[in-house]
Amino acid sequence: MQAVYQVKGAEGMAETITRSIRRILAPNPSPMTFTGTNTYLLGRTDIAVIDPGPDDPNHLVAILDAVGPGNKITKIIVTHSHIDHSPLAKALSQSCGAKIYAYGDSFAGRNPDMVALAELGNMGGGEGVDKGFEPDISLTDDAKFEHEGAQVNAIWTPGHFGNHMAFAWDNVLFCGDHVMGWASSMVSPPDGDLGAFRRSCIRLLARPERLYLPGHGEPVSDGPARVRWLMEHRDAREAQIMAALTQQPDTAQGLAERIYTNVDSRLIPAATRNVLAHLIDLNTRQRVSAQGIIDLHTKYSAR
Repeated sequence: MQAVYQVKGAEGMAETITRSIRRILAPNPSPMTFTGTNTYLLGRTDIAVIDPGPDDPNHLVAILDAVGPGNKITKIIVTHSHIDHSPLAKALSQSCGAKIYAYGDSFAGRNPDMVALAELGNMGGGEGVDKGFEPDISLTDDAKFEHEGAQVNAIWTPGHFGNHMAFAWDNVLFCGDHVMGWASSMVSPPDGDLGAFRRSCIRLLARPERLYLPGHGEPVSDGPARVRWLMEHRDAREAQIMAALTQQPDTAQGLAERIYTNVDSRLIPAATRNVLAHLIDLNTRQRVSAQGIIDLHTKYSAR
């Protein structure tokens, strides 16, 4: 394992994480993005850019300036197509000529049940989706390609988003928004899928990488431990929902307001989407019943 260095998170500056990995923090901090989006530069001469970030001309300049004389960007890799990760890919590609790699467009990877729910028109969702995103090269699950003498392994990890991929390179896992050290990942149907999220967690636990580099926040030095925490966190949230429904039927928003009592009020809409993801999963597993069409306004009851 290469040495890991302390990173501070200064916007626009290329910070060293390992001898072959640098990070540039995008200027888009918010309650949902924390200090901003992490754009990673892989390699010393041939540079792969992971998650170019939001469509911000200053961030584009920062990425191009960080490449350095005599070096070139040869790949642009996108973990998923939310507007804080993918929109700058097009402008960056036009500037340097590199191809864009990703699982697929913003509707790729949805499971049929989520597609059916979305078609009912009552689901809502779609927050922050880069609807026009389309890669030059669509990657299949477990695709492998070479970068600067080491193999990049693309692992499809739906859950936070249908087209979400993690990328393993040089004993490091670039985990996008699936695993973060500062918060649990938002799962907002129909783009998010809690059953898929759990399956992706189990899959990551079978991998050898320990150092995880997330889409937001600082490096996670023990990635598998964090994945186990995320799974336990989801189990605990499910238990809270079931306990609340045992007391009385309620809607997704009603449950969020009863359960998320210590969060910023601005995050209640996101919490409501997370609760809805749990309710869909619980309904699929026949642990709750929907008193109508599955959506934010339907009341749910424990079985």
